[in-house]
Amino acid sequence: FDPRHYLGTHCYSWPKTGPHRLRFLLESVKDLRETLKRKGSTLVVRKGKPEDVVCDLITQLGSVTAVVFHEEVREIL
Repeated sequence: FDPRHYLGTHCYSWPKTGPHRLRFLLESVKDLRETLKRKGSTLVVRKGKPEDVVCDLITQLGSVTAVVFHEEVREIL
């Protein structure tokens, strides 16, 4: 979870994530983790800036051959 996603928007500083959206997101991640666990896998969840968290995670894991990510699309007005 990138804390920057829960700050205000670029325009008018409206909240990007309200309480209902946050609850849905947390419940979805919990459900995904439980589903993966039943299939013998797991889900790593971290809080922080991705550029820091991913680097730390790669260091902890040691033998990482690939990293895949997506970037949020920003609407240009």
